[in-house]
Amino acid sequence: MAEWFPSCLYNFITLLVLVLCMNPPLLPSATTSLNVLSFGAKPDGKTDSTQAFMEVWDAACGASDSAMIYVPKGRYLLGSLQFKGENCKTNDITFRIDGTLMVPPDYRVLLQVENWLSFNQVTGVSIIGGKLDAKGSDLWACKAAGGNCSDLGATTLRFTNSNNIRIKGLMSLNSQMFHIVINKCQNVKVEGVKVIAAGNSPNTDGIHVQQSTDVGIFNSTIKTGDDCISIGPGTKNLWIQRVACGPGHGISIGSLGKDAEEEGVQNVTVKQTVFAGTTNGLRIKAWARPSTGFVQGIRFLSCRMQNVENPIIIDQNYCPHNKNCPNQVSGVKIRDITYQDIQGTSATPIAIKFDCSSSHPCTGIRVQNVKLTYFDEAAESSCTNIDGKSFGLVIPIVDCF
Repeated sequence: MAEWFPSCLYNFITLLVLVLCMNPPLLPSATTSLNVLSFGAKPDGKTDSTQAFMEVWDAACGASDSAMIYVPKGRYLLGSLQFKGENCKTNDITFRIDGTLMVPPDYRVLLQVENWLSFNQVTGVSIIGGKLDAKGSDLWACKAAGGNCSDLGATTLRFTNSNNIRIKGLMSLNSQMFHIVINKCQNVKVEGVKVIAAGNSPNTDGIHVQQSTDVGIFNSTIKTGDDCISIGPGTKNLWIQRVACGPGHGISIGSLGKDAEEEGVQNVTVKQTVFAGTTNGLRIKAWARPSTGFVQGIRFLSCRMQNVENPIIIDQNYCPHNKNCPNQVSGVKIRDITYQDIQGTSATPIAIKFDCSSSHPCTGIRVQNVKLTYFDEAAESSCTNIDGKSFGLVIPIVDCF
């Protein structure tokens, strides 16, 4: 036995060495590292670095392995940039940003473009860290003064027709319009993002998601003048968790029904989110006009309200500022909506408002363990054209179920 064991062990080790030699273990691929300074970018906040960023993107796209684009500390002046991925060899490009990207001082430079920084048809792009400073305050002032700029402005960061996207630790400041837009994308994760704009800044939605699948938004803070997160038609499998919202208009599904032919919104979860001083908390909004759109499979869970004007609201007669209202009946079908463990304070007497369509009433509405007060008093609820059930302690009582 003593002679057999060492011989057997020796044969086993010899065989293992031969197998490893013929089939070596796969090692991680090398990463191509690219510094924007090497392409002529200047971190002085004065020199236009637009061309340098385009050249570094082209170099990253041409890499046969993964690519890392590094943006050192400093301020980089950039015009509108379109990063296109249809000809990229690699599906793994990371922007590691330690500096601040900023628009030109004159906001009118971007007025003729839809986006400041846009990514189209890219796969496997990550943005880690950094600040995006869009300097939108001058444009907001122009709009407030009734200047010839009411419908103008650029989205700060947009991804379109893209897959496997990661945005982590990014700060977006003072966007002219929307801060971050996810459009026609799949598998997107947004984490640790900070969005900051004035509470009266117009159309500065924090994160907008539409026609996209499998999107997650986590551990983020959004302070803005419009919806903290807006959810448009064609959104499916969206998960929002641990987001702090305020100031802003809350988290909104919609507005829907703007077009007669429209995709629906389904399978959305909003969990462990805090709303502070917002005009709305959990909102579903639709125009009063015919539509093929729908909302279903929505879960609002464990959310907290702090002095929110409309903590829970479904509005199927949406018409901001009562201008150009269609004055018809909403065709958007709203069903299977859960509000569970929603607590806090309302800034108005009506804390729960369900204003649903007469032709397509809201159905399958579930309200469970909700407690909302108005200045330490019991708040009220208001509802029309709705079918649902309440469970556990529900304050205010939804007496139309």
